[in-house]
Amino acid sequence: MEELPKEYIEQFKKQFPNAFFLSYDTAALTHFLQEKDFMDAGEKVEKLEKPGEGNMNFVVRAITNQRSFIVKQARPWVEKYPQIHAPVNRNKAETAYYKVIKSNSLLESFSPLLLFSDKKHFIAIYSDLGNSRDFTHLYEPEQIFLDKPLNKLLAYLSELHALEIKDFPENKAMRELNHEHIFKYPFVQDNGFDLNGIQDGLEEVALKYKTDLAVKEKTTYLGDLYLSKGKSLIHGDFYPGSWVANKTGIKVIDPEFSFLGYAEFDIGVLIAHLYLAGQGVDTIQHVLNHYIKPTYFDIKLVAGFAGTEIMRRLLGVAQLPLPFSLEKKEEILVKASNWLLNDEIVLE
Repeated sequence: MEELPKEYIEQFKKQFPNAFFLSYDTAALTHFLQEKDFMDAGEKVEKLEKPGEGNMNFVVRAITNQRSFIVKQARPWVEKYPQIHAPVNRNKAETAYYKVIKSNSLLESFSPLLLFSDKKHFIAIYSDLGNSRDFTHLYEPEQIFLDKPLNKLLAYLSELHALEIKDFPENKAMRELNHEHIFKYPFVQDNGFDLNGIQDGLEEVALKYKTDLAVKEKTTYLGDLYLSKGKSLIHGDFYPGSWVANKTGIKVIDPEFSFLGYAEFDIGVLIAHLYLAGQGVDTIQHVLNHYIKPTYFDIKLVAGFAGTEIMRRLLGVAQLPLPFSLEKKEEILVKASNWLLNDEIVLE
């Protein structure tokens, strides 16, 4: 299992000298959790393993002599891209999210249980979902997303966006991080990210959109809207990597970007990833027909958010395992920019 370069570990320990640093050290985690009374003296961590691919946090599955559970720690960087700074207190919004939805039986059925959290150590512990996999296989060729799991996810979002929430963490720092990488960075001409290192010729394709004033104006407008306060609790990162299937059904995880925002953002992100996963006209239309919309819902914003999400996934840092030729990416970018600029999802 890969370990972080030493300079990041030293950075964390220097910045937070009294915080526990989560690693693959079973003895250290046993001692920490016994001190926190999460485990008694007779329980010991026997094995730590990586439960899946994650982006934001360091995550391990802890297997003890009695049970298993998932331990997550936030660090002052993005775990997959440690060169990118991230707010270390991001567990606050995630744990608040799970506490809110615990009062709703449908939403709770989609969620792991929050078992323990400690703000001082930036750690949260969740129930283990067991043998499971996320839905990133949808990006592979000829994968079909059936109506049944899609309907469950639509029921989840419909219920989530209808919750009456009076108070929730602003999650400002995480929103600013997301704002930078969705609405700004991918559209900056000299941002230091070598797209040709991703695929030969992609930088030249991207230049058209990085120098398009209309694209910049529209993404700036949508970005400002994203940063403003909305009426619905949103997940904030509703894509195949946040959906997990196990023997009990579908679970929705990793709501660290959650906040009171616009439901159109979650739906736009969902549609963008269905399109990138090649799910076709009927599937996207199914979303628009079966999602129960809040009264304020504006389909034009969905088009804008979806178009932006597609473009940032092709032109930004958070790349996906997409099997597309350069020509196919050009075609997709034309479609996405049309959605963005024309406020309309045109399905052909």
